Amino acid sequence: MQKSDTVAGGTPALEKALAGEELSYSDGVQLMKEENLFLLGAAADKARQKLCGDVVTFVASYYLNYTNVCAASCPLCAFYRKGNENDAYTLSTEQIVARSKIAVGQLGATELHIVGGFHPKLGLDYYEKMMKAIKAEFPKVTIKAFTPAEIFFIARLTKNSVKEVLSRLKAAGLDSLPGGGAEIFHKDTRKQIVIGKCSGEEWLDTARQAHELGLRSNCTMLFGHVEKPEHIIDHVIRIRDLHKKTKGFTTFIPLKFSLENTELEQKGLVTAESPSTYDLRVVAVSRLLLANVLNNISVYWVALGKKVAQVALSYGGNDMVGTAFSEEIFKAAGKETGTSTQELASLIKEIKRIPAQRDTFFNIIRRLD
Repeated sequence: MQKSDTVAGGTPALEKALAGEELSYSDGVQLMKEENLFLLGAAADKARQKLCGDVVTFVASYYLNYTNVCAASCPLCAFYRKGNENDAYTLSTEQIVARSKIAVGQLGATELHIVGGFHPKLGLDYYEKMMKAIKAEFPKVTIKAFTPAEIFFIARLTKNSVKEVLSRLKAAGLDSLPGGGAEIFHKDTRKQIVIGKCSGEEWLDTARQAHELGLRSNCTMLFGHVEKPEHIIDHVIRIRDLHKKTKGFTTFIPLKFSLENTELEQKGLVTAESPSTYDLRVVAVSRLLLANVLNNISVYWVALGKKVAQVALSYGGNDMVGTAFSEEIFKAAGKETGTSTQELASLIKEIKRIPAQRDTFFNIIRRLD
């Protein structure tokens, strides 16, 4: 370790991180519980600068939520409906194509981010028809659709294997998978926040199978609810272990839990959202745990808020996910979800970093400095 890389007062785990060594589970827990936040942030920012430089990326993405009808009843979710409520909906293929025309033609989206509830009555043909119709209209747009949790549900519902579902959707036009539905893998937390969704192991296995078929995916972690620091570290290390095997993840996105309108709030299980200091700690620890393995750490401004997202870019983040045109899931939990490429570029320039628009797979399309 270079002498200049030491940090006075830092824990042994931080010294290991600064030396470029891979951190263990116990190292991660130490950083979550004991490390001075500002020293931790400085170390994460140093790792970010070394691994990614000063460019901060984002994608022009349109969020298309095809249904809010869901067979699951997750206490963490404000979006789902059971099908008999007045505001339950399922979009037709024609409606999806119409929204795609707005996304690509009017808003300049290069990526369609398509996710929805676990609809108990939609067959595999609904999803295949959706993919084919979009690609027929916009052959160059990237379709990033169906989280591993959705894929697992569709496979179970339609009595197909996960591999069969993924193969058919890829043939129909699917390019990549979003990273949602991961929540927290550890069963002690998962059983409190998830009802009717795949296990952490099933999510990881579905992602593995997607990667083996040549489909890249994002990966996420929902934090700031009932989890313990140990569960955060367990989750990130499981992501790291899978990525070492498949090299299939494009970025890791720590998602801050949004409390409003959720069952966790209504039942008093969570009474306040996590403080920004905790949010920044999670981003920084994620950077240090994943360093040299999965080097893109995305800061989701929709969940964090734009100003905290700016700070998180100095705590290890190198990507702002995207414009999130028409995002509905966090909106249902009371979050502002609108921005533009120009606003994201301005937020990045304000902290003296270099904004760049990317594609889904982190290839730079244009710099905006």
